[in-house]
Amino acid sequence: MAKQDAVVTWVDARGALPSSGTPVAAAITGRYPVDSDAGSGSGLGEEFWLVRPMYFTTLHLDEDGTEHRDCFVDSDGVVRLPYGLDSAETVTHWAELPTLPGGLASRAVLGEDVPAALHNAWSTRSRS
Repeated sequence: MAKQDAVVTWVDARGALPSSGTPVAAAITGRYPVDSDAGSGSGLGEEFWLVRPMYFTTLHLDEDGTEHRDCFVDSDGVVRLPYGLDSAETVTHWAELPTLPGGLASRAVLGEDVPAALHNAWSTRSRS
């Protein structure tokens, strides 16, 4: 199997934000609720810092009409603000997602180009 490494450059969310619509890896900090039903009870009430895939947007409207500006949104629609702003969970750092395997710049391939891109990625040999 070919080894394909990705270089991640973390950006401090207090100093710079990505362009609107950009998918990112976001480092999120907060505290697990004490009364959470999630899991076996480990970590309840503890602080956390973890990485989640999200996208950044300059304007997000919740289903109830609440407007959020300059925020990160995950696949469940949970909104998180950059660190230092009023939010229970905040984004401390963000990084652009890596390119697709076997490519130098693509983060998405669509339509009839997908089979060739997959074949290229699977046939790429490791550079030792």
